[in-house]
Amino acid sequence: QVQLVESGGGLVQSGGSLKLSCRASGITFSRYEMCWYRQAPGKQRELVARITSSSDTNYADSVKGRFAISRDNRKNTVALQMKSLSPEDTATYYCNTAVGWQIYWGQGTQVTVSS
Repeated sequence: QVQLVESGGGLVQSGGSLKLSCRASGITFSRYEMCWYRQAPGKQRELVARITSSSDTNYADSVKGRFAISRDNRKNTVALQMKSLSPEDTATYYCNTAVGWQIYWGQGTQVTVSS
């Protein structure tokens, strides 16, 4: 059974940094693209960053230059380093992957940025 478990969320002041982590189990982690999404209250869930199995990355325009996604295939983890946070980054952040036609989500971790 595929499981994704996020950690690392919390409350941070504007301009601060935070690092999220997602640990995957039940899959051959190194084979799959991993993504971070976020959803703010009253808004649609949006893709923040993705990293392919070969560690190519891309980012939403709103986070380019501030966020960095990385993966550790030995530990089955994907991380999201977030810097220069603003209140607009406040959201629940979700880890995501797709195995064939099946899409998997973590339970989410809350990030709150105070002004």
